[in-house]
Amino acid sequence: MAKAPAKPETEEGDAPAPKRGKKLVIVLIVLVLLLLVAVGATAFLLLSKKSDDKHEEEHADEPPKITVDRSKPPTFIPLDAFTVNLQPGEGDHYLQAVIQLKVTEPAIAEDLKVFMPEIRHRINLLLSSKLPSEIANIEGREILADEIMIETNYVLGFEPPKQSRRSTNAEPWGPILAVLFDSFIVQ
Repeated sequence: MAKAPAKPETEEGDAPAPKRGKKLVIVLIVLVLLLLVAVGATAFLLLSKKSDDKHEEEHADEPPKITVDRSKPPTFIPLDAFTVNLQPGEGDHYLQAVIQLKVTEPAIAEDLKVFMPEIRHRINLLLSSKLPSEIANIEGREILADEIMIETNYVLGFEPPKQSRRSTNAEPWGPILAVLFDSFIVQ
């Protein structure tokens, strides 16, 4: 029988590294780098979205800015008289009020005509929810005027600001700047 040729003995330092092993290491390094880039991009997008959400939340509390041209005279829109029964907690009383709305510009009058049924409804509900003692003094009537202004601006699509409207430097936050009572009779 013939012997198989013997493999030549190689020294440990002379053995060439297999090509397949090098390719596998390079592919693994590239995959790890791609994975790190993907994780980094995802983290960046999530963090920037959170900061955008915080920015939007901060500005969501701010109402749209209304500009008032102080060089033009104000516009007043009279409403039909309101006659409502007040809350019966202090006896039977009724309120008759004639109201005018001070608005930012004359064009608002046309918008008010479109929304007038809802505006009158909300004002009627607000007036009829009061006790005579709540609206017997000037402070109570001013609070009522502010509530009517908030309701009317809300119907027109303007949310009230978070801070109190009573500050002296309050900027207008809706097209209705003030509610004025021409007549206010409680009987």
